[in-house]
Amino acid sequence: MSSLLEVRELTKQYPAVRAVDGVSFAVEEGICFGLLGPNGAGKTTTVEMMEGLTRPSSGQVLYRGAPLGAGYKHEVGIQFQSTSLQDFLTTREVLQLFGKFYKHTLPLDEVVRMCALGEFLDQDNRKLSGGQRQRLFLALALINDPALLFLDEPTTGLDPQARQNFWKLVRQIKAQRKTIVLTTHYMEEAYALCDRIAIMDHGRILTIGSPQDLLTEHFEGVWLELPAGNLNGHRTIPGKLRERPGYVDIQTTDLDATMRALLAADISLVGLKVRQPTLEDLFLALTGHELRSGS
Repeated sequence: MSSLLEVRELTKQYPAVRAVDGVSFAVEEGICFGLLGPNGAGKTTTVEMMEGLTRPSSGQVLYRGAPLGAGYKHEVGIQFQSTSLQDFLTTREVLQLFGKFYKHTLPLDEVVRMCALGEFLDQDNRKLSGGQRQRLFLALALINDPALLFLDEPTTGLDPQARQNFWKLVRQIKAQRKTIVLTTHYMEEAYALCDRIAIMDHGRILTIGSPQDLLTEHFEGVWLELPAGNLNGHRTIPGKLRERPGYVDIQTTDLDATMRALLAADISLVGLKVRQPTLEDLFLALTGHELRSGS
């Protein structure tokens, strides 16, 4: 699979901080690539350089093997985390306005169908719900039929149903062989949508690969979650213990032995959960803290 976008030794230096510190990776054509990181990790700055909106201090971003040029903006679509629209325009009028910014656009009917905008096409954009606005913003990012689509925290603030509906749209777009770069702080979202992910902190890439390959590489067995109060200070349970607010996690490759040890120590199993490792576990293991909301 060929690389559509390549980042080579990318850095961004500000007077007081190096926000991005020698980042390199490639985004293969036709995949959804996720960039994950906490506030201050440098992922937003990295994406802005990939989008051509911020100039790197050093390093290169290559699109189809060449440095970004004047025509790049016609090849990409960007759904920003926050977008301000002109007041008093309907959804239809907003689409028509943005369509005038590009040399080539998809037919309006096709964009409306792809993003399920038909029910509120003639509604004032200020009166749209959160989920409807995100679908409109996605349509604006797609209106020039881009080969490469950037989605910056696209489901922040949406309720679970609206988030699931948005994921469905993203999968449909991905099925059209478009390449997607996604930033998100929802681990479930990254696992559901991304073919490959990069976890970033302090301006550097910590690890990169497919979600399942990374979990297999870093974890064995299962996790047990117990309310912290159940253990009453007991710490001689077989397995690897990890404490977090209100809970103790136990990683074990021998679930039966760990359960027997808990019962033998007279530890209450009320509230016990057994689960497979997740990307949240991976993020904690690599960074030492949970992924905080925001970009």
